Amino acid sequence: MKRHLLMLLCLVCLGAAVAGPAARADDAGDLRRMFETVAPGGYHVGAEDVLEVFVWGDESLTRQVMVRPDGYVSLPLIGEVLCLGRTVEDIREEVDRRYSKFITDTPVSIMIVEINSPKVYVIGKVNRPGVYLMPHPMTVTQALALAGGFNPFADDANILLVRGIGPEQKVYEYDYTDISLGSDMHQNVLLRPNDTIVVP
Repeated sequence: MKRHLLMLLCLVCLGAAVAGPAARADDAGDLRRMFETVAPGGYHVGAEDVLEVFVWGDESLTRQVMVRPDGYVSLPLIGEVLCLGRTVEDIREEVDRRYSKFITDTPVSIMIVEINSPKVYVIGKVNRPGVYLMPHPMTVTQALALAGGFNPFADDANILLVRGIGPEQKVYEYDYTDISLGSDMHQNVLLRPNDTIVVP
């Protein structure tokens, strides 16, 4: 009887040990899904990324193109192709399908030559204000570190995070003093593309 109780207790403890990391993994997954540029299927192309479109057997159609701010690129014969927010494979399939109406037996390959998005902006009283690439999930604190930290005149208790465009903009407050003391860590959110951090 004691042996059975001991085995049952071991199984319960093992279940709790497995459930703990799994729950944390789910939380991490939720945070990662907030990062809007990285999604199932791989990297999603952004504005100012440079793509190389290679049409096998036809050098006149092979070229490097930069994704415009409106999200499109222009290609010979087929014209405008939307790239913003799409995977490379998705773009390749569309380009290949549209070229097949004009030429046959010429497979298309597409690769990213330069990643120039997504970006975040850090302005105000930091040592290196500017535009920073965000190739992976990044928090407010990490972006401030990229900007070289605060200069001596910064008000690090009243930092603003500006998110959105035009009337849809939202402003969030960020108190680095609290973060440095290990309190109110919920402020240290993951950034989204085109977020602006303002250090007064």
